[in-house]
Amino acid sequence: MFQVENYSGDKSKDYQLLIKQLDALITGETDEIVILANSSALLNQFLDNVNWVGFYLWKNDQLILGPFQGLPACTTIAIGKGVCGTAAAERKTQLVANVEAFPGHIACDAASKSEIVIPIIMDDKIYGVLDIDSPIYDRFDEIDQKYLEEFIEHLKTFLK
Repeated sequence: MFQVENYSGDKSKDYQLLIKQLDALITGETDEIVILANSSALLNQFLDNVNWVGFYLWKNDQLILGPFQGLPACTTIAIGKGVCGTAAAERKTQLVANVEAFPGHIACDAASKSEIVIPIIMDDKIYGVLDIDSPIYDRFDEIDQKYLEEFIEHLKTFLK
């Protein structure tokens, strides 16, 4: 059975451990929903000061709510709208220190103050996004971005 180990406090090393834990958690699993659900649960357990962790998946020319941890969320997001839609449209991670300052921000949870959204591109097409919200401003930094992008690259090998 999968068990979270103690973290060292060194952010880079802890993220490397997280990716190893992802392997232990989902190796051998083939169901997309199971993989994404357990991935969001793992991130939610690993990250401190977050209030929402989950996936939006590209279907019918929009992002639709996928597996997540947190309060109920927006069910659909149009391409180019909000932080998630912008990440999908630009195919680029959005690191937002203050969501209230982001043009067109979609407030699914009024407690969210900062956000990071990583696009998931497979076969040169948008598959979806990983969305993580925090109730504190400026929660995410370049180290989070680097390792969450690596997390997604690693996760994609299980989704093919």
